[in-house]
Amino acid sequence: MVLTASTGGIGRHVASVAPRLVARGFDVTVHASSVTLAAHDVGVPAVALDAVALARGVGAADLVHAHGYKAAALALPYARVRRVPLVVTWHNAVLDTSGGARAGRILQRVVARGADLVLAASSDLLARAVELGAREAALSPVAAPALAVPRLPRDARRAALGLARDDVLVLTVTRLAPQKNLDLLLDVAARTLDRPDLAYVLVGAGPLHDVLAARVADEHLRVTLAGASDDVASWLHAADLVLLPSRWEARALVAQEALLAGVPLVATRVGGIPELVGQAAVLVDPDDVAGATSAVRDLADDPGARRRLADAGLHQAATWPDEDDVADGLASSYRHVLSGRSATGS
Repeated sequence: MVLTASTGGIGRHVASVAPRLVARGFDVTVHASSVTLAAHDVGVPAVALDAVALARGVGAADLVHAHGYKAAALALPYARVRRVPLVVTWHNAVLDTSGGARAGRILQRVVARGADLVLAASSDLLARAVELGAREAALSPVAAPALAVPRLPRDARRAALGLARDDVLVLTVTRLAPQKNLDLLLDVAARTLDRPDLAYVLVGAGPLHDVLAARVADEHLRVTLAGASDDVASWLHAADLVLLPSRWEARALVAQEALLAGVPLVATRVGGIPELVGQAAVLVDPDDVAGATSAVRDLADDPGARRRLADAGLHQAATWPDEDDVADGLASSYRHVLSGRSATGS
């Protein structure tokens, strides 16, 4: 397996499936950036990503699975030279129109046409892979890891924020980056300043921290920037509502975690979110500040509606593949690719 820098969902996915694939009879080695390996225990032998190690690793492999088009672009030349089949999972879309994004789209096309199999984390990514000329493509959902036990009781976490018993806590857990559309969160907070019972917590780190912190201070928003946390379970346990404002997501882990934890979700109608949550969340457009504000206000005012949405979320979550299902699907995909190579003699 090959992946570039990931402190979030892609790294967690690899850490989930790699040891499960070993349990299914595969010998797995992960080549990843030092940032990724510092953030995740992948549970199998791991090598820092560099050209020499990657060339050797591909040469010794029966199959390469790259996570993300950047990782696939790094592995593809070695896989072609060594005639080793390449599977790539697309976890993210290319969203903006900058020069870097144009380069990303070129790499996507090269990878789509060069890989033996493109696996897509959501249906829109699958359609994009087919559009770009993938030889074979399939949907491959990413499952959230099983929920951890909260380390702090609900009351203790809320008391640390200075919340009264009946205050409504709105939680956002995400990387502080442009794709995450965090201005929508702050806009909603600004439009609910008349509600002293509404408090917002943003859990995560990233390049936009200082910009967001400045706006929170300037506008006196009731938003706490809590920083990165390895105890998301406690935050979910303390929350009354989760707000996911992203401009694009595939199968956002925090959306899955919210529904699995029985916390009602307001999310943007983007990427793979609608197919993930079905009718079990309130969906709004990413630029619809009024709609998002209305959704938060309505749920804050109606505990019964929150309970009904939480119950719907638990039912929806029961329909999702779990981590073992995902590993079974990958094992099947690998065997399919390897049998095809054997049949053609390549």
